[in-house]
Amino acid sequence: MFEPFYKYAAPQQFYLTAGRLLPWLAALMLLLLLGGLYGGLIFAPTHYEQGEGYRIIYVHVPSAWMSMFVYMVMAGASATALIWRIKVAEVVASASAPLGASFTLLALVTGSLWGKPMWGTYWVWDARLTSELLLLFLYLGFMALEAAIDDKRQAARSCAVLALVGVVNIPIIHYSVEWWSTLHQGPTISKFGERPMHPHMAIPLLTMAVAFNLYYVVVLLMRVRNLLLERESGASWVREMES
Repeated sequence: MFEPFYKYAAPQQFYLTAGRLLPWLAALMLLLLLGGLYGGLIFAPTHYEQGEGYRIIYVHVPSAWMSMFVYMVMAGASATALIWRIKVAEVVASASAPLGASFTLLALVTGSLWGKPMWGTYWVWDARLTSELLLLFLYLGFMALEAAIDDKRQAARSCAVLALVGVVNIPIIHYSVEWWSTLHQGPTISKFGERPMHPHMAIPLLTMAVAFNLYYVVVLLMRVRNLLLERESGASWVREMES
């Protein structure tokens, strides 16, 4: 049952498969990104309360979603590396950290830019913003710990423990608006029974979310391929590619 999993988890097979997928994924990502930006910035109607300022959600909301999603991928890869000692999983976790930190920083910056005209301030220490800031520190701590340990395998194990401990912050971020009183608005795409988001607004937002996911996958695969070449530089398959 696990044979395909182990096959594609081998560094050489992962490297070759990722190389074949990258051009197609990059093309689809670019198409969706352009379509989402056009739909959100031009086609979507003006918000009846927030005016044109609401359009920052087409970057802010996907960034916030990705900040949590990437952390879960990083934690999942870390758990896989701890349990099965798979090198590719270690590399995926390592390659995900700076990407997740970038999404988190983008979410915080765009949220502050939106908060100034809507709340009258760039920052408030409410539960959602504070827990999102803590997520950024978790990413930075992961990268700092990895850089501080010379042995790559030992660094991966130590970072995996940190990543798994930090998972507790993800549900706090997600449910903070419901658990505590906060200035941050609730779900962007309303739940059933509430006033739904206009389809001309929602479709570009979902398109941007998919585009951001594909961007993460594309850059992740590129980073993993490079890190695999670096870590497997002495392997026969790398020498054969270089010759």
